[in-house]
Parts: sequence; structure tokens; C-alpha cells
Amino acid sequence: MLRNCFTKVAQNNNIYSNYLKLNAPLINKYKYSVEQDDEPRFLDCFQTFYNNAASKSTLPKGVLEAMKSCQSILRVEFSVKNETGDYDQVVGYRAQHSLHRLPCKGGIRYAPNVDLQEVMALAGLMTFKCALVDVPFGGAKGGICIDPKKMSVTQLEKITRQYTVALCQKNFIGPGLDVPAPDMGTGAREMAWIKDTFTQFNAQNIDSGACVTGKPIHSGGIRGRTEATGLGVYYGVREFLENDHVLEKTGLEKGIKGKSVVIQGFGNVGYWAAKFFHDNGAKVTGIGEYNGAIYNPEGLDIPSLYEYWGKFNEFEGFHGVGHQIFSKEDSTKVLEQECDILIPAALEKQITKYNAPNIKAKIIGEAANGPTTPIGDEILRSNGSIIIPDLLLNSGGVCVSYFEWLKNLAHVRFGRLNKKWEERSKEALINIIEEDRCKKLSPEDRKDVIKGAAEKDIVYSGLEDTIINACNDVIERAVKDDLDYRSAALLVSIDKVALAASESGKMFS
Repeated sequence: MLRNCFTKVAQNNNIYSNYLKLNAPLINKYKYSVEQDDEPRFLDCFQTFYNNAASKSTLPKGVLEAMKSCQSILRVEFSVKNETGDYDQVVGYRAQHSLHRLPCKGGIRYAPNVDLQEVMALAGLMTFKCALVDVPFGGAKGGICIDPKKMSVTQLEKITRQYTVALCQKNFIGPGLDVPAPDMGTGAREMAWIKDTFTQFNAQNIDSGACVTGKPIHSGGIRGRTEATGLGVYYGVREFLENDHVLEKTGLEKGIKGKSVVIQGFGNVGYWAAKFFHDNGAKVTGIGEYNGAIYNPEGLDIPSLYEYWGKFNEFEGFHGVGHQIFSKEDSTKVLEQECDILIPAALEKQITKYNAPNIKAKIIGEAANGPTTPIGDEILRSNGSIIIPDLLLNSGGVCVSYFEWLKNLAHVRFGRLNKKWEERSKEALINIIEEDRCKKLSPEDRKDVIKGAAEKDIVYSGLEDTIINACNDVIERAVKDDLDYRSAALLVSIDKVALAASESGKMFS
């Protein structure tokens, strides 16, 4: 079933081409790099990776082709009154890639270069990401073609609510249909507006709070969601560094401690990834952003740097010695600096055939969606680097979104029913052991041992277990079939999606 709320794709592409010409200066301002004309579009990159993996599958060709295409696409356009009293036309999209499991799941991004092919590519990536980490959702994605940095809070709220109304009218949102989440340019605030708007139209639905995830805690969000993607990146890289096969290929020693890490992107994902690497003994030597980058082979003070970035929105002038500062024009050069681990956590198509030959990292961990083009991927692997693919490494966000969705449907906070029971049980056990050994624990140790699991503890535990299992599945498949890790991850996901779809049967055939 294909539900189109646009005229023709060709016409839409023409509109987008004109938009790009008129707004090129604005779009380029927030890009990390200017894309090369001869590199494929994001959708083409995704389909190339998919085709490479599918060519190694034993599933029928028709089944593989069906899994590649988007099932439902929505394009909406509406006018919003701006601060001057005039009206601006706003274009938004929502793509549902696969309905093999419901609801669909995927973020909503606000950016001036959002277009249909990007949203379709991201929706497809979400299908296989969810399958890989055993999250029972289909894949979806949404986006609105605006620059949130140039808009007031009032304008953003109007746009968010109008977009949500359009999704409601076309049945593209709901706890059992399609559940959005934050993405680039959006956050908990926008998710709260979406929830409130949906609830106004569905006042009798007791589960309406599960229509969107990534909400603030007071609006039904879950503790640990903000840092989930960055934490998942850390867990994934850590797990790969515990595997003998990976260590043999990279020549690295086991464990995170002492490894040098460069991260492109200092937003939500990049910051939290940097923080977890820094806190666990890694040396974060480089941080890149759209307007510049900073590198120091001796390591960066991540808490201080993040505080400085929050105040001044730049790296120039950050205190300390030995810092190398890159200008906006050279900001992507940070990707090419010496390091053990490179984490692209910004936008798609950042590692291309032009800079891949200069990248020195042994491990590239894709925290962003689609940061590497197919030719860039091939060059990196031919040079001996391993790539932990995006559908595995940045799945932490959707994992914890799943936990939030479950919490909303259960209408109870994780840990609320069992935390005190656990503490009393542990305390009774400690009392018995102390009596038997005639030795008491210190008050601090006793408190640590007895402490019951709070919601964040449960979320962290669930996320860690999920990422570990997914990493093991991917590495095992790669070793078994002599594959790169991206192809292995896609094949594991393809098999899971095909199994779920085939066991459901066909109503019309």
C-alpha cells in the first residue's frame, strides 16, 4: 500500500532542487562538509549497502526487493505565520519503510536540507536497525524542511503541532501505528508538543502517551533516554574491543582504557559518547563541529570543553596548551588525525572517497546515520580499518525508546514495584553473612550492595545487554561467512525481517 500526499516524485525533486539553489548559503552554513557532486545520494548509499548484503543472502530475489522499498510515504505542506506577520510555507515528510511489525518507529529531524530521499533512506535504516537489536518495530522516519536555529520557540511549536495534526489526519501516528522520536534539530520539548497535540485528538485513548518517545520525564519520558545513543556507541565499541577476532584484525589491545578517540559532532550523541569514553579511561583527542574542530594528541578535558562549547559555540580560545584548532572550512580534517577509534556522530556522507584514504583510525564507529559512502567504506576496509556500522552502533536510542514505549503502555515507572523488595532481600542476606563471618561491612559498602535498581539502572542494564547480544550476533555472522561487519549486520537483520513477515502470512496474494 502506498499512500502519497504529493503529486509526483519528479515534481517534488524539482521543487527540492529549486529550494537548494535558493537556500544553498543557509544549508552549507550548518554542514560539516560540502558534499561532492559525484558522490551518491544518501538513499542510493543505503540501497548500495543493502544490495551488497542481499547479494549474499539465500532468500528469493522478490522477497529481498520487497524489503528494500518504502511502503508508505506522506508529504505535507502548510503555512505558518512568522514573527513579521507574514506567512511561510513549510514542507514535512513521514516515510514508513516496513509494516512487518507495528508500530513503525523513527525520529523526526528539523533541518534545512531535509528531503524525501533522505527520509526514505533513514526509514529503511530504521527497519533493519530495529530488527538487529530485537526491537519489535517497523522502520519509519520524518522530517521538516526548516532551520530550527533561525526560529523562535513560538514558531517551532506552531510548526510541530501543525505537522502532528497532519500526521493524525493521515493515520501516520499512534501508539500502535507509528511512534516518532527525536532526531537532529529536535528534542524532548518537541516530543512533548507532539504528545500533547495527539492527546487532544485522542482524549479517550488511555495509551495516547505512547504515541511518541523521547519525551521529558514529567511528560512520560524515561530516565536514560537522553544519553542512550551515546551510551550505546560506547557499549558497542567496548564490546568489539573485547573480541579476539577484532583485536587480531586491528592490532589493538583489549579494552577501552588508553585508546585515543576522535569524535565528529558535539551534539547530544557526540557529547555523551565523548563523556562515556572519557569517563572510562579513553583519551578523547579530537572533537569536530560544523564551524570548526579541536585536536590535542595528549587528550581533551571533555567536561570543560563541553561547558566552553555551550557558552561560546566554538572551540577557538579554549584554555590549555597543545590544542590544534581547525577552521570551519577545514573542520572535517579532524577525521584524518591520528587515533585508534574514529566516531563520526554528525551527518551522513562525511567519509567519502576524497578523505577516506587519509583516515588513520583502526576502528570507525558510525554513531551517525550513513556517515560513510560506499566507496569510502571500501577504501577504509582495503586500508585495514574495521567499520562498526550505524544500524548496530547507534541503535541505543531506539532501544531505550522501546523501553519508554513499554513504560507508557504499562503506566508505571520501571523499578517502582520491586526496588524496596530487592533492597530488603539483599539486606537480609547481608545480615546473615555478617553474622556468620563475624565481620561487618562499612556503611558505604553496605549501602552500595543493598541498593535496589532505579529506573535508570534498569534502562542501562537493558541497553547494555541488548548491544552486547547484537554485537555478538554481527561478529559471529561476519566470522562465519567471511563478511565485513556492515554486510553481516544487514544480513542478520534481513533474515529477522523476512522471518517475521513470512510467519505472518499473506492476506492478499
